[in-house]
Amino acid sequence: MLKLGLTGSIATGKSTVLKAFADLGIPTFSSDEAVHELYRGAAVAPVEAAFPGVAVGGIIDRDKLSRQLIGHPGRLQQLEAIVHPLVRARIRDFLSDAAVVGEPMAVVDIPLLFENGVDWGLDAIIVTVVDAAEQRRRALARPGMTVEKLEAILARQLPQAEKVKRATYIIDTSDTIEATREAVARLVQRLRQEAQAR
Repeated sequence: MLKLGLTGSIATGKSTVLKAFADLGIPTFSSDEAVHELYRGAAVAPVEAAFPGVAVGGIIDRDKLSRQLIGHPGRLQQLEAIVHPLVRARIRDFLSDAAVVGEPMAVVDIPLLFENGVDWGLDAIIVTVVDAAEQRRRALARPGMTVEKLEAILARQLPQAEKVKRATYIIDTSDTIEATREAVARLVQRLRQEAQAR
């Protein structure tokens, strides 16, 4: 089975690309969705213990958590030490399950794929890119996003140009969503043809 990693900086279209893969019938895994689920389940107790007051009704309140993290990079590392191993375990299970049922390929969306220093055992990496001005426009249009928060996020991420250098495949999402979906379909067709040629 071809194990594909999907990554890219904030607001470069990862979710759109992941959905396009899913709509083509390819198994997909979203690390962001996994974190949302963990914040309603297995991560609640350890995160609340480390950051008292962030759990409301048995669910991690992301806004409250974010307020405790801004300007405190050490605290962010503390949070990641709790959450990242739980996400990695889910990724391993997802890839294992996809392989067991004979899927030809599976896509895992990992926002900090390059930054977190983990060897994911992937066969290829897809990087989403977009013009820097459009990236900022998209990011700042998100609910709760501020310039300060965006700068803090960007400071933790490798520059887009560096990610492009490390990519196996690049998908530019600057055009319409339909154009992005067509680019994904072309890539899937190419990957299937390459698999048949082996």
